[in-house]
Amino acid sequence: MSQTDAGWGAGPSAGYETLAERFRPVFAEIRATAVERDRERRLPHAEIGWLREANFTTLRLSPEQGGHGASLPELFALLIELSAADSNVTNALRAHFGFTEDALCSSSPEWQAAWIARIGAGETIGSGVSETGPAKVGAFDTVVRRRDGKPVVEGRKFYTTGSLFADYIHLSADDEAGGPMTAAVPVRAPGVTIVDDWDGFGQALTASGTATFEGVALDPALIKPDPARFPYAMAFFQLVHLATLAGIGRAAADDVARLVAERTRVYSHGNAGRTADDPQIQAVVGRVRANAYAAGAIVLKAAEALQRVHDAHRGGSPDAERQATLADVEVNQAVSVVTDLILNATTSLFDALGASAVKVSAGLDRYWRNARTIASHNPRIYRDRSVGTFAISGEAPPRQYRVGSA
Repeated sequence: MSQTDAGWGAGPSAGYETLAERFRPVFAEIRATAVERDRERRLPHAEIGWLREANFTTLRLSPEQGGHGASLPELFALLIELSAADSNVTNALRAHFGFTEDALCSSSPEWQAAWIARIGAGETIGSGVSETGPAKVGAFDTVVRRRDGKPVVEGRKFYTTGSLFADYIHLSADDEAGGPMTAAVPVRAPGVTIVDDWDGFGQALTASGTATFEGVALDPALIKPDPARFPYAMAFFQLVHLATLAGIGRAAADDVARLVAERTRVYSHGNAGRTADDPQIQAVVGRVRANAYAAGAIVLKAAEALQRVHDAHRGGSPDAERQATLADVEVNQAVSVVTDLILNATTSLFDALGASAVKVSAGLDRYWRNARTIASHNPRIYRDRSVGTFAISGEAPPRQYRVGSA
């Protein structure tokens, strides 16, 4: 069934349905075991492998590069659909899609060509940016030093989302002089250890745990010539979270509607002989669905802003910086709204069902747990403030968000 026929609205382009149909059988297969995998804490190695085989990880590359030539709105529409199947899988691929944008926007022709070729061949990249140690805001304890004239990585990362499933870890570190640098470290390089020790109550299958680098020799060709990320990076990474939330809402809406339709027991003080005919129950189902619809519409509107930055940057437009600022504003002002819509939807869906809906085997709790976990990244209260500051004074939002000791 097309997205339009399902009532979720038309896709972001005339060719979207054709593109999406390639992946929907894989999404359906992923969704079929999502509850079971969540309950058993079974990491989605196979599921991410299916997406690789379907060339989902090459979406943003041109057909000549081994991809599908998807626009950013098309990418985010597909991430919503994938998140409706399993939000863990979307989060596990977040760093990979961000690294792909780095490659597409790189100012180094050699580095760009090398990484587009690797991504086009199906190789993937996980995250190695965040740390939990005593490093100050804006600095890293992970350092790349020179030994016998060769770069060597020492350090520890946490929230290494997706790295356990990937071929490379996108590493942010300091050099010996304290300057920033980024590199891609092969996950199987001697001295690299990745542990699935993430113990969050949500998004438990993203392998967002610890990566340790002990004397890891680094090929200089894997060091990014310019450590800066693509110009819409912060907006992009946050919008992936919002797309994930929208997908969670869509799955929750589908599940509550199905369960209400199947329900045979009624309350003596209800309004109908069948739960599905009770207008109060129908209103709950409708509100959950409306929240999911609104969240998805907001995500796709913000994705248009990212596409404008991408096009301006790639075209060398002098307007690129202004478009990047506006994209940050659009995404930031979407954060609290989308978050509230989905947290409300994943809580109120239980009002349409009986006590049996809270059974672990039903898996409905994972929607709220996953949504609450995603919403805890990059606190939204600061997004609201930056939007207010922009509205009042025109001051641009921060281009980077970092965490550490004061």
